[in-house]
Amino acid sequence: MTIRAIVLAAGKGTRMKSSTPKVLHELCGRPMLWYTLRALREAGIDDVIVVTNDELDPHVAALGARSVIQREQLGTGHAVKVAVEQIERVAGGRIIVACGDMPLVPPEIFRTMVGSLEGDGAAAPAMALVTVKMPLPSNFGRIVRSGNDIERIVEVRDATPDELALDEMNAGIYAFDEAELRDAVLALRNENAQSEYYLTDTVEHFVRGGKRVRPVPAGDHLHVLGVNDRVELALARREMNARLCARHMRDGVTIVDPATTYLEPELSIGRDTVIYPNTTISLLSEIGERCTIGPNARLSAAKIGDGVTIRESVIVESEIGSESTVGPFAHVRGHAVLDGENRVGNFVEIKNSHYAKGAKSAHLAYLGDAEIGEESNIGAGTITCNYDGKNKHRTTIGKNVMIGSNTSIVAPRTIGDDALTGAGSVVTKDVAPGERVAGNPAKPLPKK
Repeated sequence: MTIRAIVLAAGKGTRMKSSTPKVLHELCGRPMLWYTLRALREAGIDDVIVVTNDELDPHVAALGARSVIQREQLGTGHAVKVAVEQIERVAGGRIIVACGDMPLVPPEIFRTMVGSLEGDGAAAPAMALVTVKMPLPSNFGRIVRSGNDIERIVEVRDATPDELALDEMNAGIYAFDEAELRDAVLALRNENAQSEYYLTDTVEHFVRGGKRVRPVPAGDHLHVLGVNDRVELALARREMNARLCARHMRDGVTIVDPATTYLEPELSIGRDTVIYPNTTISLLSEIGERCTIGPNARLSAAKIGDGVTIRESVIVESEIGSESTVGPFAHVRGHAVLDGENRVGNFVEIKNSHYAKGAKSAHLAYLGDAEIGEESNIGAGTITCNYDGKNKHRTTIGKNVMIGSNTSIVAPRTIGDDALTGAGSVVTKDVAPGERVAGNPAKPLPKK
């Protein structure tokens, strides 16, 4: 059986009051549309076509989906018609219709939808749709049942008082027998106040034709939350973040306060790591086992080894090796690499630099475009003067070097193994291995 999906994403989303297409608004670091596509793929549906508008269309390919543009905004029924005209007809096929502004739908709902059309002959439903119990009052269309099947969907503006009291509602996710869908969209009419073609009118079309429409109940109304404004976006973000935290906690990570810990999908966090409040971890970061992260830490595109402690610090596009400590108030960025057992203390900034095993800078320093050898110590107030106004230059510091407090190293410079600079030195020339220098400019000290 061939199963394909159509994702409706062409709506302008005027209630978002934004120049960004609605389905590209992010929650937990990914656009809403990304979550819909991922859930469909995890449900085993890889052939997806997204109905877009001119503004959104260029972004869809980057999400790994093909698209078709709905040039005129003539309703959901018209959007599906535009899509089915672009996909090859397949005998016995199934088509799922989902919405790009429903990021919380779990893959299980789509898997259930795939099997919802099973049956023999006339017993096989032509259509299935997800229903949900919603708190009242609600503006969702009400589900009117006939036995175990759906008889019709009643919109709020057309509902009687008894129908308004119904709490089972249309969630806006559908499954169709492909042949039945192709016939139904051709039969839709736009005889309504908006002059639009509504996909929900297919229910009446099938029932009138003696065909079954099967309800597929969703267990939680949050699973089918549609995002129409920024208030609902914040609600969806909170729910998604709670799910992400729960998954990692069940995998052996301690998150002290999930409400103030902000995660993204596709993170790797090792067992027995503890994450303290006000911590943000993003952009495919990887964290090893037995780490302590936070409080008040931000990791973005970071790779962290085992047994690392990071407190009140920012790590961006950098690697921190095992058994290192960073912070408080450190900033490691720009593809910096710390091999392990390193100490980076308060108010230290490291950019595009490499710390060999055991190297440390414990207080108030800037190391940019630098190579720091094993077990070398960078004193407080040290800076690498790596920018000459036009170009960046590298500083190379060897093994077991002692850089005195308030040393300025004017790159490009090389300081050899076992060398030492005195406090307040301005290093304008290379320093030989084992040499001791001090002063402004730094000069070799007499040998004892």
